[in-house]
Amino acid sequence: MNVYRTQTGLSHQFRDVLNFYYPACIDTRVGGYAAQLDERDGHVYDSQTRHLVATARGVHNFSLGVVADGPDWCRYAAEHGLQFLSTAHWDADREGYDWLLDGREPTDRTRYCYGHAFVLLAGARALQAGILGARTEVERAFEVLEDRFWEPEHGLYADQASPDWELESYRGQNANMHACEALLAAYEATDEDRFLERASTVADRFTREVTSATDGLLWEHYTEEWEPDLSYNEDSPRHQFRPPGYQPGHHAEWAKLLALLADHRSESWILERAFELFDAAVDLGWDDEYGGLYYTVEADGEPIVPDKYGWVHTEAIGASALLSRHDDAYADWYDRLWAHSLEHLRNPKYGNWYERLTREHERDDPNRGTAVEPGYHPLTNAWLAIRALEDEPAAFE
Repeated sequence: MNVYRTQTGLSHQFRDVLNFYYPACIDTRVGGYAAQLDERDGHVYDSQTRHLVATARGVHNFSLGVVADGPDWCRYAAEHGLQFLSTAHWDADREGYDWLLDGREPTDRTRYCYGHAFVLLAGARALQAGILGARTEVERAFEVLEDRFWEPEHGLYADQASPDWELESYRGQNANMHACEALLAAYEATDEDRFLERASTVADRFTREVTSATDGLLWEHYTEEWEPDLSYNEDSPRHQFRPPGYQPGHHAEWAKLLALLADHRSESWILERAFELFDAAVDLGWDDEYGGLYYTVEADGEPIVPDKYGWVHTEAIGASALLSRHDDAYADWYDRLWAHSLEHLRNPKYGNWYERLTREHERDDPNRGTAVEPGYHPLTNAWLAIRALEDEPAAFE
């Protein structure tokens, strides 16, 4: 029996991720979170850098801890992070969120839709948790996304702007995917149709219309007119945020988001597309020799970067849990992904997940864990699986 078929088992995974980051990530000197924890033993290897995405993800995580009746300290931790997000990261003069800080001093004020989407997500989860100031952050983040990034002629968000809001020509899949996620969370937190309508538009436009140019697969990089830029970063296969190729993890992540959207919208294409994208993730991405999902691949499944990333597998776990509610066959993938992940990708001592291993599941140091991932992927997908697999009451013993 897969213990992660039970809410109790999943609740322990959820709690383990929270415990790994708390209290080590709480910084009362600078403020906010020191999210750079070594994934092997949890020591803080960079106490000064503050990344917008890491701050927002931390607020999201601890807010979910409150929502899920987790440890009592989750409320304090969420309040602590939200206060830093709403003050230190917010540039009141230019009305946008700063990307990177050294302590409280901005070092990179580039405006990324990706980062602003995570602020909306953080605000939505904090609002669900009843954190003071959360509603203000939801409204502010959504206003920036709509006023600065939304392009109604395309039905999608632009990707990047200068500190003074001059848009770059690059357009990207990832920012729109996480905007869709944040909009769904905002709808859950407020029950306001404006968020659901925008999430539906983004999902429909990207997963059905834009992907028609690449035979239904999700390309990552586009021109200003939303045409696939197939040569983008082809000389930088290990680029941190914009690698070339198709990402099985993002196919699984979109499948998850469509499954969530299908809980609120009845159009048949939503679940049909969710199944197609999950199937593409495992058909293209599964490594038959060593197991696990590749990071990036060609359209025929030939690996570009064959490394195994923890976030990829947690997203596939969340997607398979949600899809198994509609088709039992996906429960088999849920079990298979957990078995592989427990053997290789989850830290057996602390319960956090490793960022990246080689194809053969070796560690090629230095590999401390990404500075923008304070447990957001494993925590989110454990929580979604808890909601999907209702076989016993959740427990945080």
